[in-house]
Amino acid sequence: MKIALGSDHGGLRLKKEIIKHLEKKGIEFKDFGTYSEDSCDYPDFAEKVAVEVAAKNFEFGILVCGTGIGISIAANKVPGIRAALCSDTFSAHATREHNDANILALGERIVGPGLALDIVDAFLNAKFEGDRHTKRINKISEIEKKYKK
Repeated sequence: MKIALGSDHGGLRLKKEIIKHLEKKGIEFKDFGTYSEDSCDYPDFAEKVAVEVAAKNFEFGILVCGTGIGISIAANKVPGIRAALCSDTFSAHATREHNDANILALGERIVGPGLALDIVDAFLNAKFEGDRHTKRINKISEIEKKYKK
């Protein structure tokens, strides 16, 4: 499993905790930035990670900003991306099982590191259930194609 990581300055500390967690678990990853607490713009990092995940260079992405909202909205603009903002473990595994989400978004100001790591594990360990959910994912893809310019 390969994970693409990204954050803005508001998510940097939590991203560092996630990196340590992935290293302990032996999960391969690449950090697409930011690397400092200097103010920066979350869409830049959301796009980098989303493009890599959409191209299937990475199985999943994890994005972090202050709330997780902006970075998930930006990532979802890339065709083929289903980024889900999660603040609990149930949502994290359910979005993989039902929505086949390929990017997890987290808010550093919303969840503490302990819960965040549990959310990461729930997301990464869950499997897409397919079946009736596949039809729904296909409908999402059709909406995306319909409005793609």
